[in-house]
Amino acid sequence: MSGIAKLLNGRVYDKSHKEIDLNDRKYRGYIFALYFSADWCPPCHAFTPLLTELYDEFGKEKRVKVIFISADRDDHSFKKYFRTMPWYAFDYKERKKREDLMTKFQVDEIPKLILIDGDTGEIICTNAKEQLLYLDPEGTNFPWKSK
Repeated sequence: MSGIAKLLNGRVYDKSHKEIDLNDRKYRGYIFALYFSADWCPPCHAFTPLLTELYDEFGKEKRVKVIFISADRDDHSFKKYFRTMPWYAFDYKERKKREDLMTKFQVDEIPKLILIDGDTGEIICTNAKEQLLYLDPEGTNFPWKSK
């Protein structure tokens, strides 16, 4: 089982709510960006378009996939916000696992963007939002590494 699949219990979906098999060979060598965000969060609404722009421009070339992990308060808000995103989403119904992930990655504010090696599940970067906003907005040094 790939590191990212193990980390997320394989509960990731595309826009049509089709389950994505993260163990599929086509995801080998990918970096996964876990995007903790919510519809009720104004800073999230400001950051999501920037992340979308980078993803659209470099996602394929840099072999990165983004997974939205919702901190929304209800399913309707989650679905509404997810419709604005071009990537995958962690199953909204998996609230306990979401809380476990937030604890594991020390998510104390959103938006938060964490880079994970998809093969091993190891953390590559815990401050990817800051990298994108302030340190490397062009994505020149992607994948960013935590110091």
